[in-house]
Amino acid sequence: MTAGDPSGSVVRRILLGSQLRRLRESRGITREAAGYSIRASESKISRLELGRVSFKARDVEDLLTLYGVSDEAERGALLSLVKEANVAGWWHSYSDVLPGWFQTYVGLEGAASAIRGYEAQFVHGLLQTEAYAHAVVERGMRGASHEDVERRVALRLARQKVLVAERAPEVRFVLDEAALRRVHGGPEVMRGQLDHLVEAAQMPHITLQVVPFGHGWHAGESGTFTLLSFPESDLPDVVFLEQLTSALYLDKAEDVAQYEKAMQRLQEECPSPEESLRLLERISAEFAQ
Repeated sequence: MTAGDPSGSVVRRILLGSQLRRLRESRGITREAAGYSIRASESKISRLELGRVSFKARDVEDLLTLYGVSDEAERGALLSLVKEANVAGWWHSYSDVLPGWFQTYVGLEGAASAIRGYEAQFVHGLLQTEAYAHAVVERGMRGASHEDVERRVALRLARQKVLVAERAPEVRFVLDEAALRRVHGGPEVMRGQLDHLVEAAQMPHITLQVVPFGHGWHAGESGTFTLLSFPESDLPDVVFLEQLTSALYLDKAEDVAQYEKAMQRLQEECPSPEESLRLLERISAEFAQ
């Protein structure tokens, strides 16, 4: 990941925010006091420390002074992150159709070294065909203009470039059979989508497993989730939970551990990748009848 990598800018924003939080807490300074020092609210400090907003060099300089960081090398290292953290991502041009709460996810997804998760209702966006994506977006954005639908689909396809990047992440998804049988766009679209999954599963860094209807209760019953891991040792894994109008980003060790266990149990309990591949092929053949 290079300094100018726009996906990495999200990671650097989170890293900078977490370092500022650790410095503040080590000095026993409240968020309210920190906010006062930079002419901002307590909630603004919270958003900065979570890496949800961009940084101003002047604000970071004032916070470092408040926290007693006087060593020039340490200040310089942190201030250098400000410029890198503020690099606009490629997805910025889609801001008119991209919800603000999802922009963080797109950046994290592009910077991740591993992407794992369970999908209950849809094929994951990284593995959707254009026709399937169009059907899903069109249904989900009823009333939206044709242009907005096309731009949302284009964004989804642009995200998929990460799968063929030089340092493509390790991808492992467990798909509920319901996500494969729920028809979007008609039988022909579904067959194309399932065939695409079969092809994707042949790639060495992509592993797919399917939870069949006959399996009964399983560790993913609580719903869809995505686990993101990063090459930076000081950045924790993040769990992404998408909701109707917002999302949750969980990074507390105890929360992430629960989802790690759920993912592990799903992998162990459902059919192997080889068996799942055969199931994908059978379902695809059914749509051809």
